[in-house]
Amino acid sequence: MKLFLLLIACVFSSFSSLASSSDVARWQEQAGQVTITRDTWGIPHVYGKTDADAVFGMIYAQAEDDFNRIEVNYLNAMGRLAESEGESEIYRDLRMKLYIDPTDIQKKYSESPVYLQKLMNAWADGLNYYLYTHPNVKPKVLKKFEPWMALTFTEGSIGGDIESINIKSLESFYSKGKSDLTLAQLTQDPNVEPQGSNGIAIAPQNTKNGHALLLINPHTSFYFRAEVHMQSDEGLNAYGAVTWGQFFIYQGFNENAGWMHTSSGADFIDEYLETIEKRKDGYFYKHGDTWKKLREKQITVPYKTKDGQQSKTMTVFYSHHGPIVRELDGKWVSVALMQNPIDALQQSFGRTKTSNYTDYQANMRFNTNSSNNTLFADSAGNIAYFHSNFIPRRDPSFDWKKPVDGSNPATDWQGLHTLEETVSGHNPQSGYLNNTNNWPWMMAGPQHSPKAEDYPAYMENYPENYRGIHAIEVLDGKKDFTIDSLAAAAYDSHLTAFDVLLPVLYKAYDAAPVSDLTAQIALLKAWDHRFNESSTATSLAIFWGQELRRKAAENQTAQTDASNRGLSFDEYVAEYTAQIGVTSLSEAKAKLIADFGSAQTPWGEINRFQRLTGDIVQPFDDAAPSIPVGFTSARWGSLAAYGQRTFNDTKRIYGTRGNSFVAVVEFGDKIKAKAITAGGQSGDPASPHFNDQAALYAAGKLRDVYFYQQDIEKNSERKYHPGK
Repeated sequence: MKLFLLLIACVFSSFSSLASSSDVARWQEQAGQVTITRDTWGIPHVYGKTDADAVFGMIYAQAEDDFNRIEVNYLNAMGRLAESEGESEIYRDLRMKLYIDPTDIQKKYSESPVYLQKLMNAWADGLNYYLYTHPNVKPKVLKKFEPWMALTFTEGSIGGDIESINIKSLESFYSKGKSDLTLAQLTQDPNVEPQGSNGIAIAPQNTKNGHALLLINPHTSFYFRAEVHMQSDEGLNAYGAVTWGQFFIYQGFNENAGWMHTSSGADFIDEYLETIEKRKDGYFYKHGDTWKKLREKQITVPYKTKDGQQSKTMTVFYSHHGPIVRELDGKWVSVALMQNPIDALQQSFGRTKTSNYTDYQANMRFNTNSSNNTLFADSAGNIAYFHSNFIPRRDPSFDWKKPVDGSNPATDWQGLHTLEETVSGHNPQSGYLNNTNNWPWMMAGPQHSPKAEDYPAYMENYPENYRGIHAIEVLDGKKDFTIDSLAAAAYDSHLTAFDVLLPVLYKAYDAAPVSDLTAQIALLKAWDHRFNESSTATSLAIFWGQELRRKAAENQTAQTDASNRGLSFDEYVAEYTAQIGVTSLSEAKAKLIADFGSAQTPWGEINRFQRLTGDIVQPFDDAAPSIPVGFTSARWGSLAAYGQRTFNDTKRIYGTRGNSFVAVVEFGDKIKAKAITAGGQSGDPASPHFNDQAALYAAGKLRDVYFYQQDIEKNSERKYHPGK
């Protein structure tokens, strides 16, 4: 026993060396103000007397579920991944460090409102208390969290604005000479899963019970967020999806209002072509009739090696537009994007306490939710659509889809568009609003949506997509929605892409029949274009579609011509199907036979859900247990997105992103909600909640959300204070 106590004392001392006795006393006192109740799905319902107490408890609960993801998110946000992962991450870290300077962020912390400082203090204390009470958890790098660190990761989108900067181009610029580089054309896998989400708001006039409804359906990588319920005596009572490590509900609802973010097609980031001149005292860039000196800064990136930590120091450059990130045809390219972490964190947390449309609209005036559109609903019966919340005002005579001339002062940003100037929707006559990462010109259906010609072109760059077409199909003219029928609409099985693609194939086949494909053409013609686990036509159509997109992407000349004619990639593929459709079908048939032994293999035998480990990058194994999934990639028009592919030597395809969290909410006299999370709440394979939602998830079924205390207590698994 003495030896055991000695060992315990030793492991606690490793963190105690970083924590004073006053730290521990403060943590323990705050933990006593917090109660965590885990329901039968392992979801934490966190109560604290103050908002800060609730933050302390919720981040502690997050750490219990998956500390590794929290740490990795902040290593990425602060540009410190290479300290854990090694030299390969140097330029990813440099990209973040161009914007995230600890000295500057610490200053911003000191300038933050007192209430926000209290929340950040509680956030750091909750994480540090978790490490103190879990000495067996060994952080990769971050052995102590500081309050200012919360300002480095202030919005919950899967791709922060900074991550739009191409790492390879950044590396080419800062690791080689500055005068010889031309950016190579960047190509993307044509079958990569579309990023984004679905949001739908239904007005009372279209619902059975006369209450507003909201669909919350983010399409992210699986396990990127977890569910949390936060409550305090200061008016906080929010439930929803939280990005690991953040202390606010990113997509969710409270008793009176709900919010869902979808990736926006608005142009909120710009590239500037800087004309550079090297002089004895540095580099200068032209702006109007003057030459301004580029600001130079030394950035050091530590990185891990087998022999210990090493570092690489680079000199980086900034114009008044932003940092230099690459070179293009002899010009240096700078990037302008939003940098306002204090307001961003205030907006992110503040929205969780909004209680109606007016409150939410006021919260939007922080203008920092840059990369997202928002679908909103409240208990007063309002529904609303808000477009990207950070849109610089620009001269519309320039083509902002391309880098613009940084030497021309007319290309400088001219402030921000006001909320009233951006695309929006509020209580439309159609009785619904939606977004599927498509253009907003069909948000309320064909008759009641905003018109593109009323806005500058840079207000929206996304085209329509097959999910958007599908959404109108399940929403327009429909009445008597309930949360169950809204959920059914969100999982509707129609694959609208094939309504467009298959007729082109049939026409090409009829013009030049191939006897070896007679059975396949007959199978597709008899198909209703709906996914189903038992459907062999679904398998054939998906494999054909993938081959079709791959071949279309390979023809750069045809693709460029289509783009110059204003066609989206989907439209180009549909057009090009006339030339490559039949050949692609032959290759799809051959692949099905080679991989599965038959060209008529049920979709559920191919398309699987599997979760084997808690790793951030999941392994997959055809020999290990997995579950059939009916829904498909969003690229085919499935609202329920399931981005999947083969891995290593697998033949089956496994999901890695798409429907990561789904919730439907009814805003009546009392909240009624149902939800599902991919896999389960915990990242620990030993936890009963690691994969306990998988079967429901794969079947497209939702479980009840426990929002009220009576329901939480009735379905409680355990109740405790942090550290106890």
